[in-house]
Amino acid sequence: MNVKILVLTSPRCPAFRVGLYRLTNSQCRVCRNSRAYATQDLSGRLPTSSRKQVTVTNDDGRVHWKELSVKEKVARTTQQTFNFGIILTGLVMTGGCAYFLYKEVISTDSKTVQFNRAVDRIRSDSRVKEALGSDHKIRAFGEPTWNRWARARPIASNTYKDSQGTEHFMMHFNAEGSSRRGIVNLHTFKAPGKTEWEYKYLALDVKGQPRIYLENSDVTPRKETSRVNFLGMQLRK
Repeated sequence: MNVKILVLTSPRCPAFRVGLYRLTNSQCRVCRNSRAYATQDLSGRLPTSSRKQVTVTNDDGRVHWKELSVKEKVARTTQQTFNFGIILTGLVMTGGCAYFLYKEVISTDSKTVQFNRAVDRIRSDSRVKEALGSDHKIRAFGEPTWNRWARARPIASNTYKDSQGTEHFMMHFNAEGSSRRGIVNLHTFKAPGKTEWEYKYLALDVKGQPRIYLENSDVTPRKETSRVNFLGMQLRK
């Protein structure tokens, strides 16, 4: 039997309180394991070899940056760059949707606002009700399409700016009552420096009947403010 004489200083060793002991090989292995366990426990963390390697897919940020290897740092940087790209893309798409919603639905320059304003004028006019029939609510809609399943019909419109900088908006759509159907034509304009659109004309054409003008700037002159001449300058009252 092989006998070894060891000086034991580990508190977990069964021979710690006695001092010098003659131990067999099997007992020495028990003491070595106890000392290794004590070393691991006193250090407060596991050896580096037992930690799972950080990759792009499993990195959760728990391992400190200083403890990462060069390869693991590259993996973390790649993951964070990818996440930042997703967030930035989401912000851009959200901003684009908000801009489109404002431009097409909320803004006074949008086609939807112009259409709704004209429809409200038509539905409230007694001459239009008489021409189309007032038994039911007057319905306004765009041009028919080849797709019979399409619920939204496109509304024909055109926007342009003349040589003087005045913006013009033109549109036509269908209006249908209980007895007849007609076509609504409108033309609005906005002078430079102005924020509100003004009607050049808003008219309803029904087959077999004279055109009904709800707005016509050529017939109804625009109201002008009076001016006073003072020292050769034209001043408005």
